Amino acid sequence: MAPADGTHQDHPLHGRAAFVTGASRGIGAAIAVALGAAGAKVALFAKTGEPHPKLPGTLYETAKAVEEAGGEALPIVGDLRDADAVGEAVDSAAAAFGGLDACVNNASALDLTGIGELSLKKFDLIAGVNLRGTFAAVSAALPHLRGSDHAHLLTISPPLNTNPEWFAGGPYTATKYGMTIMTLGAAQTEPGVGANCLWPKTTIATAAVEFALGGQPMLDRSRKPSIVADAALAVLARDPNTYTGNAVLVEDLLAEEGVTDLDGYAVVPGQTDFQPDIYVD
Repeated sequence: MAPADGTHQDHPLHGRAAFVTGASRGIGAAIAVALGAAGAKVALFAKTGEPHPKLPGTLYETAKAVEEAGGEALPIVGDLRDADAVGEAVDSAAAAFGGLDACVNNASALDLTGIGELSLKKFDLIAGVNLRGTFAAVSAALPHLRGSDHAHLLTISPPLNTNPEWFAGGPYTATKYGMTIMTLGAAQTEPGVGANCLWPKTTIATAAVEFALGGQPMLDRSRKPSIVADAALAVLARDPNTYTGNAVLVEDLLAEEGVTDLDGYAVVPGQTDFQPDIYVD
């Protein structure tokens, strides 16, 4: 769809329409708000419509932040494991916005328990959200993206690192690498759609890191979600015809954009001892 008039008219994403999964908190919320600040129209998809007893953030809080940043928000509560709900949400977003220009696959469920210990129920959860959910979102988005002159698929998933160290959490790794493979596969089969993956070198201060990885000590050695959001915005602003098929690290992408001073992204000011993210050697 063509950009519309407005206060962010100089930004390449001004007036563009995006669908973002996992947008109630963390990286997804940060990306959504960054898109709003660029003047984009953002459909927000997540399960959390009402406040969670342990986790901060709701879809409607993100929607308010998107609008306050200067964008247009369409919050849609739904479960990524429900393919019909995903399809309806994507179609609703495209209808409301007059098209769709970007699909950001951010939502993930984290569990690094190894095979032999992980229950089938928990595997179904992480596979359903990470692998099947990404497949459902991409499948629903592509018919709309093919009609855009600035179409992007962006997935928050890692480069395919074959260091055996990362295979210990094999079930989860299979789902995250699967997200990357599907996205890079789209780069091969969808001309005109920029299909790329983005992953941080350090852990990011999210609920997943706090509750599933390392608690407050790891949060203190992490960077803010805004670093991923800024890199995501840079990817989505690029020409999809020439920038596609990449699985890139956030910090490397920002360096390409001329951003090398990352001090402002530290959760703890002055921190220099950051926790490397999983899948980063």
